Amino acid sequence: MPAEESSAAPRGDRSRATAAISRALAPPLLVGAGSPAPLGPALRVRSVAGSRRPSAPRSKGRSGGPRSPRGGVRRMYEQARRAWDRPLTAYYLILGAGLLITVLGLVMVYSASMIKALELDKPGTYFFRKQFLAAVIGAGLMALAARMPARLHRAFAYPLLMGTVFLMVLVQVPGIGMSVNGNRNWLYLGGPFQLQPSEFGKLALVLWGADLLARKQDKRLLTQWKHMLVPLVPVAFMLLGLIMLGGDMGTAIILTAILFGLLWLAGAPTRLFAGVLAFAGLIAFVLIKTSPNRMSRLACIGASEPGPGDSCWQAVHGIYALASGGWFGSGLGASVEKWGQLPEPHTDFIFAITGEELGLAGTLSVLALFAALGYAGIRVAGRTEDPFVRYAAGGVTTWITVQAVINIGAVLGLLPIAGVPLPLFSYGGSALLPTMFAVGLLIAFAREDPAAKAALAMRRPGVRWKTMRRRVKKRPSGER
Repeated sequence: MPAEESSAAPRGDRSRATAAISRALAPPLLVGAGSPAPLGPALRVRSVAGSRRPSAPRSKGRSGGPRSPRGGVRRMYEQARRAWDRPLTAYYLILGAGLLITVLGLVMVYSASMIKALELDKPGTYFFRKQFLAAVIGAGLMALAARMPARLHRAFAYPLLMGTVFLMVLVQVPGIGMSVNGNRNWLYLGGPFQLQPSEFGKLALVLWGADLLARKQDKRLLTQWKHMLVPLVPVAFMLLGLIMLGGDMGTAIILTAILFGLLWLAGAPTRLFAGVLAFAGLIAFVLIKTSPNRMSRLACIGASEPGPGDSCWQAVHGIYALASGGWFGSGLGASVEKWGQLPEPHTDFIFAITGEELGLAGTLSVLALFAALGYAGIRVAGRTEDPFVRYAAGGVTTWITVQAVINIGAVLGLLPIAGVPLPLFSYGGSALLPTMFAVGLLIAFAREDPAAKAALAMRRPGVRWKTMRRRVKKRPSGER
């Protein structure tokens, strides 16, 4: 029965047929010594189709694929932002900028004062040696201030204020005080050393005013205008009066700026702040209007010619020095204006000599250092929860920043010549010592930040070694 035989065919035949088809479509095997087996037709079609399949796009990550410029710029920006937000950024900015400004100032004092010293029959290094000695003492004061806790700074505020007031009163005593360039604000210490107590008045007002406002804030008294103004404003006006008795208008402007900075940080209302500002502006207008010397300085703003009687000689030759510097300057020590053309080349107008010898690159570097120092001070004042630290850091930042702006603005012909030195840069030990102590204050406040304190503790060798030992897992006793 053929029908039954076909229907009843054993299943083994079907399996054998299936196996044969599988062998025909199987991948090639080595038949002989290195000769591959021929591909079946179905496998050839499949391999050709597989070879024409488009490859998957590569990732744009770290595998080396193409990167878009926008992604690279964004990644660099994120890395810079993370580095900028690290806990120790303010600490390193204050320390680095302060030391770099001081060292560069020493170099420029030596270059700018050499001819002046020879004119006075002194050695060429006369002013440099005095400035270097002041910088060494100032470095010790900066290190001391950086290690002092905030409570010790607060305890030091009142003795410093009383001692400064006493010295400023002594300046007005005949036979004790000295007049330099028409301003009676110096004390003679013997030999070549002199002292200007009004420079220490800036530091005294910052520390005393910060402690006063912090105590009143703890007692919730700053909401009343009389507690905000008294006794801060009367004491500040007393210091201003003693300074103006000697005719030092520039230092008085800096002290006024510190007062306004403290009131602003204390949250003074707009009308109160505007009232104090208007009163101070009125007094300044009267003092300038009644002084021919101050009026002549005000008239030299933007001057391009020395004018009648060479009244704008200093301002114009400061512009000449900056203009002749070019991009990279004439070279260190190669200034022409310091050869008797520019008065006070190592004090008030040292920035002009810097522009002439180091060019635009040198002046922009100095400006960048002051900008970094100012930013770090604002960051310290804005991130702390201690009111004393906030007021003191804000006061020091206001002091250094405003004084730098006034000095550089006068050299550029944008502001009247106020006779204030460039902080940490110009010649003058009386100005350098309190300023370096103030920079030490900012360093101490930056170290007291909890995140910065933890980061500094992790950088100590003993702490790091203990931390690494804790992270190492102990091996079993039999393992080598």
